[in-house]
Amino acid sequence: MLSAEENFQSQVPEPVFADGSSLVPSQRPFLCLERKLYGLGNVYGLAGNKYGWMVEVDPDAPAQQAVKHTALGRFRHEAVAVRAEAGQPLVVYSGCDRRGGHLYRFVSSKTVADLKDKANSRLLEEGELQVARFKPDGTGDWLPLRPDTAVDPFLPSRFDQADLACPVELPNSDREQAVAELFRDDASVQAYRERYPTLASLYRGDGAAMQGAILVDAHLAASAAGGTPTARPEDTKIDPISGDLLIAFTSGSPGSSGGADPEVFQGPEGQATWPNGWVMRLSDQGENGFRWRMAVTGGTPWAGGLGFTNPDNVAVDAKGNLWIVTDRSMKGSAGDVFGNNSCWFVPRNGGANGGQDETAACFAIGPMECEVTGVCLDRPEKTLFLAIQHPGEVHGSRQQGDEEFQAHELVDREGTAFQQLRQLPLGSNWPAQAPGRPPRPGVVAIRRSSGQLLLGV
Repeated sequence: MLSAEENFQSQVPEPVFADGSSLVPSQRPFLCLERKLYGLGNVYGLAGNKYGWMVEVDPDAPAQQAVKHTALGRFRHEAVAVRAEAGQPLVVYSGCDRRGGHLYRFVSSKTVADLKDKANSRLLEEGELQVARFKPDGTGDWLPLRPDTAVDPFLPSRFDQADLACPVELPNSDREQAVAELFRDDASVQAYRERYPTLASLYRGDGAAMQGAILVDAHLAASAAGGTPTARPEDTKIDPISGDLLIAFTSGSPGSSGGADPEVFQGPEGQATWPNGWVMRLSDQGENGFRWRMAVTGGTPWAGGLGFTNPDNVAVDAKGNLWIVTDRSMKGSAGDVFGNNSCWFVPRNGGANGGQDETAACFAIGPMECEVTGVCLDRPEKTLFLAIQHPGEVHGSRQQGDEEFQAHELVDREGTAFQQLRQLPLGSNWPAQAPGRPPRPGVVAIRRSSGQLLLGV
């Protein structure tokens, strides 16, 4: 089982020096707020470069030491998809959950012999980490993250042309500094390229030590190599029928240190930013190429979306139907029209899977102020599991009578606008359903009372 934490940077310093060594723990100060703790690594003296890795644990051997797979790179791993085929290299896909984060692929040096052999884990020790470079025409390339890779960053003018005030984040041009540097014009990037023509000129060490420094600083190394800044790639899954990779990109909104390529991550009408997210379908082509297309688009139906926002995790059943769970922020009013986070069903014969018309249906709605995540099916596909995270995140425990009214303008199927008034509770008592009780996270299992297949077919 592979596991990672995408928000490690809130507890330990994320930046590293050119040789991969970490900042001192005090660079991430300890901070205790009403609902959150930051900088716990400072309290315990933890080095930041030890965190941000994909870790493997064996549930059948709980006493066995966990394995940190450093060849997969250090970044804000949100999820992982594994492609294992007999006689082929082991391939692992993962996204870096940040605005402007990249999509990565690891290809093992050796091939898989027996799909059931636990020794396949050793294949993750040797191989090549690559970053995706998307092209607007629906194609792309996997760029290797190795010392001889040319420095060729995404240019700030591509943001400027879309009227976006986004910088490009690169390893600091003063290689004695660990913190990233933000570039806002092409001339500065060109001067940077001339000064640092390859990743070897940016990182220090000999042989494996230099490769290690690149892997420790994978996000910035990928930015320097020309990896495409994307729209917060979260989950990755392999379609069991087509073999395509499905990627949940949760939001195309820009941030202070970067944003998504506006020529790739566009709204339904070509908008340069789209806050509601997508699910992309990617098909590897040849050794280092791929094709991609947006299979599912978030947003309101009258604006070209399927009705949900901010896809976070996905699952694919045996028939290729897509299940999506959402994670919109509950801390702002911009997405309130979408209501609570939820689980959606996208049938195989919809646009997400080769048809002409996208369709989606809301399958389940989460409690107040929660994130719905971890969607998965049991092997017979009679039960769907959902994880409910941080219910009551904004208002905490709901007290008797705590509520608010929201007015929203919606559009019906005929295109007629109308007003909707909603009466909403504030906070949550889930799963107790009793006022004053503290909300708690949990896992929900959804099945038919008859015991039949979940879809009934």
